[in-house]
Amino acid sequence: MAQEIIIRLRDVSTGKTFTFPANPESISGTLGAKYQSFDIISKGTVKVPKGTDVSEIKWSGEFFGYSKRNESVVNKAYYQLPNACVAQLREWQENGTRLNLIVTDSWINLDVTISSFQPEIYGAYGNVKYSISFAQAKDLKIYTTNELKIAAFVKKTAPRNDNSQSSGSSYTIVSGDTLWGIASKKLGSGTKWTQIYDANSSIIEEAAKKHRKSGSDHGHWIYPGTTITIPAA
Repeated sequence: MAQEIIIRLRDVSTGKTFTFPANPESISGTLGAKYQSFDIISKGTVKVPKGTDVSEIKWSGEFFGYSKRNESVVNKAYYQLPNACVAQLREWQENGTRLNLIVTDSWINLDVTISSFQPEIYGAYGNVKYSISFAQAKDLKIYTTNELKIAAFVKKTAPRNDNSQSSGSSYTIVSGDTLWGIASKKLGSGTKWTQIYDANSSIIEEAAKKHRKSGSDHGHWIYPGTTITIPAA
């Protein structure tokens, strides 16, 4: 009997699809800069507020070996050997392929890339346990320094001879980034995100306007391809 919930990936460029033969116990994720986690399968459908970005979707699951293909948790219509499942997902991960992720009976229907995939063979039946994470894929546009007014920003701040600023570094925002996450990686604490925003407010606000936003909502809306300055920790 087919499972009610289907988890499917589709290559946006070629149309090739992959359906997970067995569903995980739960799916979790992170909503934009609000850092709200949620559960899809074990708690039912979760409605996401309109306009809220999804940073990450992830779960842990299992691909069953041939002798276990008739287990009740396996959707036989989509069964593939574990090696074939692992090979396909690794190919998409290594190529950075843009995929459409759909989870039926939920709100999840969005373009993603595979940010992490960790398979592990175990037991005597050839089963493979795995964990997988997806980052939301967003359209990337490269801006000139004139468009982002970077030259004007540098000219304005250079005469200040601010030692903390000069000892910092630059960082180019990628898909799935938030100021909290960048601060965690670069400054050691997500709570320091305001330091990054304050040092780059003109750049962040200009990028938001380029994407037809009235503003960045104090750093909530940031966009891939935007180069910012990381202040000294």
